[in-house]
Amino acid sequence: MARQDGNTTDFIIIGSGSAGSVLASRLSADAKHTVLVLEYGGSDIGPLIQMPSALSYPMNMGLYNWGFETEVEPNLNNRKLVTPRGKVFGGSSSINGMVYVRGHARDFDTWSDMGATGWAYADVLPYFKRQENVAEGDPAWRGKDGPLYVKRGNRRNPLYKAFIEAGRQAGYPVTPDYNGQQQEGFADMEMTVHKGVRWSAANAYLWPAFKKGRIGLEGRAFARRILLEGKKAVGVEYEQGGEIKRAFARRDVIVSASTINSPALLERSGIGAPAVLKKAGVDVVHALPGVGANLQDHLEVYFQLRSLQPVTLNSKLGLISKGMIGLEWLLFGTGLGATNHFESCGFIRSAAGIEYPNIQYHFLPAAMRYDGTAAVDGHGFQVHVGPMRSKSRGHIHIKSPDPRQNPEIFFNYMSHPDDWKEFRACMRLTRELFQQEAMKPFAGDEIQPGSGVVSDAQLDAFIKEHAESAYHPCGTCRMGSVKDKMAVVDPQCRVIGMENLRVVDSSIMPQVTNGNLNAPTLMIGEKAADHILGKQPLAPSNLEPWINPKWKKSQR
Repeated sequence: MARQDGNTTDFIIIGSGSAGSVLASRLSADAKHTVLVLEYGGSDIGPLIQMPSALSYPMNMGLYNWGFETEVEPNLNNRKLVTPRGKVFGGSSSINGMVYVRGHARDFDTWSDMGATGWAYADVLPYFKRQENVAEGDPAWRGKDGPLYVKRGNRRNPLYKAFIEAGRQAGYPVTPDYNGQQQEGFADMEMTVHKGVRWSAANAYLWPAFKKGRIGLEGRAFARRILLEGKKAVGVEYEQGGEIKRAFARRDVIVSASTINSPALLERSGIGAPAVLKKAGVDVVHALPGVGANLQDHLEVYFQLRSLQPVTLNSKLGLISKGMIGLEWLLFGTGLGATNHFESCGFIRSAAGIEYPNIQYHFLPAAMRYDGTAAVDGHGFQVHVGPMRSKSRGHIHIKSPDPRQNPEIFFNYMSHPDDWKEFRACMRLTRELFQQEAMKPFAGDEIQPGSGVVSDAQLDAFIKEHAESAYHPCGTCRMGSVKDKMAVVDPQCRVIGMENLRVVDSSIMPQVTNGNLNAPTLMIGEKAADHILGKQPLAPSNLEPWINPKWKKSQR
């Protein structure tokens, strides 16, 4: 294949999101390697991205968001759900909620059990530590000098402490660090914010590498397909400024394009399930049936109450208040503009016999609709709550060879009966939580689901109408053993049966982790970089995570 019409580098990374930015930094650390990053989006400069409190804006803007939506979801009243993905330098880390959750230790042990050898908790903990720069937390468990700044909020609003105390009063543990030895319990929540600024993967990894002159970076570069010679990846065809261009790689083409775009790009290149490719009109280059399968996500609902005291953020949603908050942030980098407002949280188990938490709480001292507007006149507050390990599985597949046609996104939400049982438990346990003594000074009437929604049928109806994605899609290029016919990449992130082609992003997760996905996706980038460079992996940890000793017999 002629190389005259494109650049040639050692590595090409498709996507500058959480994993792609990490790879750009780590692969270029040795000046002998040349790295090119292709990103379809553009600049992340400006307050709408960099001000933490403005998080709802970039997620709803076509400039920064791919704007995907699902197919009709039959178990959610035939609704189509939005599926935002970042289309900007930093990818989804530039438009997400900045919540930092590693996941539970058992998540990664499960990955290993599913064939992702070398990705057990003992193996990945050193990489979590390598990426982190955390002021609080035990240094045995937490990183102190990595590029990713992680902090806790100032927790000045009394509702944050009341929520944690309500968890304690309900009989749950209070953990000093849910990202450390013990996830289970109620805690102060961590965010990727530094000096009042969103600390995206771009700010932590991409821009420092770029400023050192170590990477080539092409914005507004839309990856159309992977260039192949037989079953060897040699480059990428991309569109930029209306022109079709090519870039070539001496070593690896690395797909870090997201759980949505990574399988679609493989399929457009002829790699995937033969029946899917033939239906879409794409010639089969390499049969790999797992591409696009195993799609998972977290669903959640907003459990909302009126507040008996005027302490919530609902009074700050007007234009004047927002203007004052923005001005303080612009001048000093402080105030309500410098937080994502998720400053307390909880991780609990829905029933006895479940070894580790399967329910997550994000507490917010405001009652808001999904579009960021007030849900009620006056004051209110809410928790986002939902099950962590849904058994439902969906898929992402291309519909045609046209790179500009969005793929079919079908999560198949709530298709497993166990999901309904867990979601009902979420609702009932949350209602109990808000009835604790610590919440009585604040907790008024339920806004939603409403005090009259109590039976299984009533709860199910509410879930069908109001459950929304927590925006944690993963699993569509699953990592596993080369003997597993549904695995897409091996434990070194190499596409099985191909040469010089890897996938490194949240799509390779065998199973969704217990929490938000930015932290483990960054970790995937950190660990994959060592595999790509042929380095000896960091020495496994011998630390033992805390598991509730009563888990077999007690729900809390």
